Amino acid sequence: MNLNDLLFIDNLPTLDLHGFDRDTARVTINDFINDNKKLKNNFIVIIHGIGSGVLKNVTQDTLKKNKYIIEYKIYPFNIGCTVARIDLTK
Repeated sequence: MNLNDLLFIDNLPTLDLHGFDRDTARVTINDFINDNKKLKNNFIVIIHGIGSGVLKNVTQDTLKKNKYIIEYKIYPFNIGCTVARIDLTK
């Protein structure tokens, strides 16, 4: 299963970044990824909102640099969140 197959994200682990600053968001996202890797969750959702795009940019930059993330993209039915797939084999 890949990100294009996801239709419903309500049952996936979710991190809401509303109210976070850049540095706190970056640390929290990496902790969230590590926790879900340990729990063997393949997919995660990060809610960054629409706003000015600061949290969206931090989210995508952090996901791009994280070695456990296989792929990520903006969820097509809600552009205020990003879905990512974790590599559970590493």
